[in-house]
Amino acid sequence: MASFGWKLHGDGKHLGPGEVVKPGERLTWGRTIGLGAQHVVSMIGACFVAPVLMGLDPNLALMASGVATVLFLLMTRGRVPSYLGSSLSFVGVAAVIAGQGGDAGTLTGAMLVVGACLAGCGIAVQILGARVVHAVLPPTVTGAVVMLIGFNLAPVTARTYWPQDQWVALATMVFTGLALVVLRGFWSRIAIFLGLVFGYVLSWVLDRTAGQIHSVNGAGKLTDHWRIDFSGVVKADWIGAPTFHAPNFSASAILVALPVLVALIAENAGHVKAVGEMTGDPLDDKLGTAILADGTATVLSTAVGGPATTTYAENIGVMAATRVYSTAAYWAAAGFALLFGLCPKFGAVVAAIPGGVLGGITVILYGMIGLLGAQIWVRNKVDFTVPLNLIPAAAGIIVAIGGVSLKFTDTFELNGIALGTLIVLTGYHGLRWLSRAAGRRHEPLLGGGTTTYGDAEGPSSG
Repeated sequence: MASFGWKLHGDGKHLGPGEVVKPGERLTWGRTIGLGAQHVVSMIGACFVAPVLMGLDPNLALMASGVATVLFLLMTRGRVPSYLGSSLSFVGVAAVIAGQGGDAGTLTGAMLVVGACLAGCGIAVQILGARVVHAVLPPTVTGAVVMLIGFNLAPVTARTYWPQDQWVALATMVFTGLALVVLRGFWSRIAIFLGLVFGYVLSWVLDRTAGQIHSVNGAGKLTDHWRIDFSGVVKADWIGAPTFHAPNFSASAILVALPVLVALIAENAGHVKAVGEMTGDPLDDKLGTAILADGTATVLSTAVGGPATTTYAENIGVMAATRVYSTAAYWAAAGFALLFGLCPKFGAVVAAIPGGVLGGITVILYGMIGLLGAQIWVRNKVDFTVPLNLIPAAAGIIVAIGGVSLKFTDTFELNGIALGTLIVLTGYHGLRWLSRAAGRRHEPLLGGGTTTYGDAEGPSSG
């Protein structure tokens, strides 16, 4: 399938029960542009939060995400619908590097090296075939990684967004859920965007009727404050270039950042696997290209001072909710990101989105992401009565969701997604090797038949 020339799906306006819009199809251009805007809305919170937490320019991050998405769509020839936004996997790395006295250039230099390594892994997968990744990431592992990536985001909602205005968060969550379930046609497909608008308007009305709210603000400080602060919007210019800077390289910073490579490969493999599951189009032949594209995009972004990029789980949630996998919508989203990246005032408007609104929306989106991992397990009939499947997945997910960290030295530790992924990977393959060496048959914990180490995945593991 070529990168361009999308086929109109039906009349371009309606989807019947069970119908999906495939990557090479599109709705009418008006609806496609609207869906592109929804993709921007869904990713914009994380895309802005990541660079802000790492001390980088959020407008540059937004512009870089648009360029990265275009590059990804071109390199995968339009078969893998995906948005590449700012990677949150490096937030912990940024804190460690800052503690070592490193600056933004040191951080982007370390991320650039990781991006180059990721691109190299993509080339290796292209040469050796997707079977290499599938051997390392079978359904048990992939499902767990997709799940822990989604559920690892739960504390962001629970600790950062929701406490800022619990009632607006609840109302936004309920409205978005109802819109997804009750509304029909195009309106149900932009339900997440409608939920954001609803929450924004509700917060504005409450500011003018109920006055200030006594809660934590975006900085986590308990205070009386307005739900929406437009002061930054008033001061911001309409047109302006983001702040660029060159990376610099530090061996200690690079060593701190390199373990994230494990999580990035898993994220990409999980994303491609999830998209393939949703669209019904096996994407094994594009896995290496997808990893290469993400690595290349990271190198380009960090070379000018932007953050590392990654395939965005938030947008998987949008696709799952809308059943529209058209890459045309992602081209529209990339266009919006490029334009908005040149508009500081837009960045200020985005920054003014109340935390309570983001709390209500991310509750649904992050949950959808996590449950896609469960869908991979179900479709591949992974048997969790078998300890080999159960133990590594259970341990890795809890470690990632709970934010468990493993400190090796004063300057190096693993935590969250990276540590959870590593536990799932090493736990599964280590136990599998030991089982093979011992010739042990795997007896289900809850009774039933037995399986040998060779078929512990279940009947559909291949």
